[in-house]
Amino acid sequence: MLIDSHCHVHDSKFFPEGREEVYQRAIEADTQMLVVGTTEADSKEAVEFAASHEGVWAVVGVHPHEAGKKEYKMGNMKNEKRNMGLSELLQQKPEKLVGIGEIGLDYFYENSPRDAQIKALEEQLQLAVEYDLPVSFHVREAYADFWPVFDNFRSAGQQIRGVLHCFTDTMETLEEALKRDLYIGVNGISTFTKDAGQQEMFAALPLEKMLLETDAPFLTPKPFRGKINEPVYVVEVAKHQASVRDVSLDEIIAKTTANTQALFAL
Repeated sequence: MLIDSHCHVHDSKFFPEGREEVYQRAIEADTQMLVVGTTEADSKEAVEFAASHEGVWAVVGVHPHEAGKKEYKMGNMKNEKRNMGLSELLQQKPEKLVGIGEIGLDYFYENSPRDAQIKALEEQLQLAVEYDLPVSFHVREAYADFWPVFDNFRSAGQQIRGVLHCFTDTMETLEEALKRDLYIGVNGISTFTKDAGQQEMFAALPLEKMLLETDAPFLTPKPFRGKINEPVYVVEVAKHQASVRDVSLDEIIAKTTANTQALFAL
């Protein structure tokens, strides 16, 4: 069994053919999945999708791109027209809600002001602490600000555990992540990158800290480049890792599946 640790299959706008067909192909291939929210409304949809589908779990959060938008507001739901906030959603303790994410900082696009991104990250990390949930992090060209926020929670005795989703950074950043006992999300980029530094980093990543993901519908791996990505293709990431590491596919699948199950308590 494989687990796609990060995808967006619950969001029907990404799959013109239909998300049910995408889901069925994955299940027929013995592939389970975590569907990950990017807004409050999207997170609610992720929870609903997980609740109605076997082999699916939900991760809820507000992406850094959305952090500065008026739709994102922590606290109680005062207006019935507002989408259900994360706090209210978490208070319901949905059975298949297993994490907070994807949250973090993105200074590459900077679609939201940096101060708003940092505030949203801190607020959602507090929710992770309060509900004892692991975190799926999105961090892009922002580690100089990310590590102090992360470390402030650790220094306060609050145990933050999680995965750096879609990790493509440097060896130095990988070392910093491993020092903090974080997992690393590896997806289709690893199968097609020509960046020597990225290839070196992927090769150095310990298997015991690796999760496999697709980020579907994005970042389709070889040999399916040009097609919409979906969880059934996560096996291609596993095959590539087996090839470059000269280990069996079964070993890659067994270890990364166990890692995902351990982190998200599946």
